[in-house]
Amino acid sequence: MTNEKNVQPLRSAEEIADMRWALSRYAKARDVFMFNFGINTGLRVSDIVPLQVSDIRGKTHLTIKEQKTAKSKRFAIPKALRQEIEEYTRGMDSGEYLFASRKGNGYISTTQAYRALQKAADALGRNDIGTHTMRKTFGYHHYKRNKDVAMLQQLFNHAAPSITLRYIGITNDEIDATLEDFSL
Repeated sequence: MTNEKNVQPLRSAEEIADMRWALSRYAKARDVFMFNFGINTGLRVSDIVPLQVSDIRGKTHLTIKEQKTAKSKRFAIPKALRQEIEEYTRGMDSGEYLFASRKGNGYISTTQAYRALQKAADALGRNDIGTHTMRKTFGYHHYKRNKDVAMLQQLFNHAAPSITLRYIGITNDEIDATLEDFSL
């Protein structure tokens, strides 16, 4: 089995709604929340799965030490996501993992997260979904809304704007479209 597929962002509200539907139908509520958390924060799945209730409940910001870079990072938690956090964590103890594993007392692995997303992607007939889809979806929509690649580059800790644009799937066609009616 190879994981060398071209994982893409979900580029439309319809694609995001389809993914939420498939997750709610074929995965667990935990996995729907993971997806919503991922597309609204832009965090890597390796930084999402170990989170505990106390890390995010009642907070406006999340501070983590990134697994990949070992850098400390502070993220704002969007208002709509804070409401979802309150609903999801209702009745949970502050020391509980948000994405608890059914095996043992730990949290799900990034492989488990991938499998949940795959199950939903399979139901939708898609072969371009992976754990990076959440981060790429955040980046794609953040860029489309704000047109600020420097800000996104900083959020993602990328070395160059070109890396960020390629990562979020801003394709040559989209770049060409910006030049189609350009004239000075």
